[in-house]
Amino acid sequence: MIPRYSRPEMTAIWAPETRFRIWFEIEAHACDAQAALGVIPRANAEAVWRAKDATFDVARIDAIEAVTKHDVIAFLTHLAEIVGAEEARFVHQGMTSSDVLDTAFNVQLVRASAILDKGLERVLDALRARAFEHRHTLRIGRSHGIHAEPTTMGLTFARFFAEMERARRRLAAAREEVRTGAISGAVGTFANIDPAVEEHVCAQMGLIPEPVSTQVIPRDRHAMFFATLGVIASSIENIATEIRHMQRTEVLEAEEWFAPGQKGSSAMPHKRNPVLSENLTGLARLVRMAVVPALENVALWHERDISHSSVERMIGPDATVTLDFALHRLAGLVEKLVIYPENMRRNLDRFRGLVMSQRVLLALTQAGVSREDAYRLVQRNAMKVWEQGKDFREELLADPEVTAALSPAEIEEKFDLGYHTKHVDTIFARVFGTGAA
Repeated sequence: MIPRYSRPEMTAIWAPETRFRIWFEIEAHACDAQAALGVIPRANAEAVWRAKDATFDVARIDAIEAVTKHDVIAFLTHLAEIVGAEEARFVHQGMTSSDVLDTAFNVQLVRASAILDKGLERVLDALRARAFEHRHTLRIGRSHGIHAEPTTMGLTFARFFAEMERARRRLAAAREEVRTGAISGAVGTFANIDPAVEEHVCAQMGLIPEPVSTQVIPRDRHAMFFATLGVIASSIENIATEIRHMQRTEVLEAEEWFAPGQKGSSAMPHKRNPVLSENLTGLARLVRMAVVPALENVALWHERDISHSSVERMIGPDATVTLDFALHRLAGLVEKLVIYPENMRRNLDRFRGLVMSQRVLLALTQAGVSREDAYRLVQRNAMKVWEQGKDFREELLADPEVTAALSPAEIEEKFDLGYHTKHVDTIFARVFGTGAA
């Protein structure tokens, strides 16, 4: 993660100061539970809590780790320096390093999820507003990049809203998946620590106890979490790709807001490029980059190995910080997106009614023409539009085989654009609720 693509609220979760603060809370709550069980003196637990307002010296912890080659031991050594060696004698009683590391990591992921959820909420608000603004703004729908049939810009935004709403539900599920903690000892058997300690620590940290841990919390949970972030990133890219297409000079149905003083190219002063949506495409790739390593972390040796550790130290902050930035960039992009209804209509009419071919095909079959013959008649006239620039409606009206089955009035009726938008309100009700109809 680099400052260019980071927001302070999210980066603060992954700062060393935050990590050590979470470690301290886990250890202090564990001491409370141990004292309640009579395993350690109450006075020692209270002495640990007297350090709650202390500022942990990151440089000092790093210096100790340079000697010990063990981050948790380095932290505990520094904590003893603050609390006092005698008072800290029972800290970490019956625990193993992963009890602290895994529980803290999940606390960070849960907190990161809450921030990501706020980003998704902003994206959804932006998409909802633009969907209703352009509910009936006609544009051409495309398949394979080729004109298909009319749709509306509002439906495009509604489609993206529904996708991001699914993303929000998936994130909520992923958050619950990693909302577990483990204080179960060296191989997860609670041999040297009572399960009540785990229950107390988890309750205080906003987690639930992992049903069965080894030395670590099972990594299938984290695999699902990062896979979910990858899917959300792909949905961001889906929206960004549509915007990039719409901003192409030959299309120009919408474009990113171009601020006063903004420059598009160092060589060509006329350029207005879709830099934000292109940037979002790149950021999505970075978030997805975390998915495969997270999946590979699931298979650990026996009760634990360390192969997952270096991966998670990187993908935890990198994936959440990058996705958080991308969500807010996307929200701002949608909020300020400049839309050109006139260009949409111009593109829709570019091929002189050609996009009504299916209506004519269906009308011919309803009039008694076989589907094979109907397709042949419609395609024959459609190709004249493609190849000779003819007007589709005029060609149909001049085709005796077509007019033998359909009257001029029936042919004219097939070019009513309202036919294609008659169920927009039904779709909006499905997406936004019955009040949207």
